[in-house]
Amino acid sequence: MSESSLSFKEMCAKFDVTPRTLRYYEYIELLQPEKEGRARFYGPREIARMTLILRGRRFGFSLEEIRQWLLIYEEKGTSAQMEAWVELATRQLDSLAEQRAQLDETIAELRKLRDDTTDTLRKSA
Repeated sequence: MSESSLSFKEMCAKFDVTPRTLRYYEYIELLQPEKEGRARFYGPREIARMTLILRGRRFGFSLEEIRQWLLIYEEKGTSAQMEAWVELATRQLDSLAEQRAQLDETIAELRKLRDDTTDTLRKSA
């Protein structure tokens, strides 16, 4: 294998993922390592894809959304992939903003309830 390839164990360590996670990403065809017997080797393409997969997961994208987005590059190239990325990012930003609004509302409600309860406790003491 080339010097820029990583073994299965090295790939897990580099990206801090479990062997199960790495095998699952292969199973759902997000990654396609080179195989020599039972050994797997991950070249620059797979390393770059893993970086994108983990970034996408951190941003809250589903594995299917990531898979489709990576497939666009293979089928239609960089420009089409970037256009799809903008759409995905916009949709995810809207979703995250909605989640933030709901979380802010829940925090405010919980604070008020806590403060009201604290006031009640003080008055009864």
